[in-house]
Amino acid sequence: MKVVYVAGPYTAPTDWERKQNIRRAETICAELWKRGYWGLCPHMNTAFFSGICNEQVFIDGGLEFLRRSDCVILVEGWEKSKGTLGEIEEAEKFGIPIYRTLEDFDKGELRNEMVKGTV
Repeated sequence: MKVVYVAGPYTAPTDWERKQNIRRAETICAELWKRGYWGLCPHMNTAFFSGICNEQVFIDGGLEFLRRSDCVILVEGWEKSKGTLGEIEEAEKFGIPIYRTLEDFDKGELRNEMVKGTV
């Protein structure tokens, strides 16, 4: 079974906005499961765990899961997320395919060098 890492913004100024970020990622993850993939959504794995340990532990753990994934799908708002940009950089470093949207994933259309300014 292929593992698909869902990468998108998590942090937000308010709990309500953070929950919206989690819901967007959760929706994509659910669609992956419906398609027969293992959807890996770090947003849900550590939702509202802030304060139980150093935030870097969450970041490092997410990157470890990303490195073990077959590909990455980006969630709306990824462009403004420092964390997601770091995940994209890590995926590129390890040659892990990245898809901009679920639709691109379905079509097999890999993203072009979006992070490097040629969106």
